[in-house]
Amino acid sequence: MDWLGLLHLTLALAAIGAGAAVALARKGTRRHRYLGRAYALSMLGVVVTAFLIYDLFGGFGPFHFAAVVSLITVVMGWIPARRRRPRAWMEHHAYWMSWSYVGLLAAAAAEVLSRIPDTPFWGMVLAASGAVVALGAVVIRRRVPSILAGLGRGPVTTRPPAEH
Repeated sequence: MDWLGLLHLTLALAAIGAGAAVALARKGTRRHRYLGRAYALSMLGVVVTAFLIYDLFGGFGPFHFAAVVSLITVVMGWIPARRRRPRAWMEHHAYWMSWSYVGLLAAAAAEVLSRIPDTPFWGMVLAASGAVVALGAVVIRRRVPSILAGLGRGPVTTRPPAEH
């Protein structure tokens, strides 16, 4: 493995660790913000190094497109946390960052499983990514609303509360 691949791997492992710590940490604390910054910065490093790796296709390929999606999810999760507007900023932050982390885990699973000898590369990439994204969708759908509700920030609606 060359130095760029090693740097990419190191940043990805740092992002996996920081992302897991953010997911497990109490939300809104100084620790959460510190770990979140570590996650976002390591993800930016993963994306930048991904754009510099062309060994597999010799040019822009599907994994570079995935890096663009990854960059979008991180930025879209970071902006609401920095601006703290609109009213639903916490919800936007939680969902975008959660999907960012799921994407990272899907990429990691695809990387690992595609290296199994005598298995179809694209089959393993698609199976691993699809399984992680499907599981991530279930976890996000179940956990994020309860986390937001625990912060007093359930899903924001435009309807007034029902009268009793």
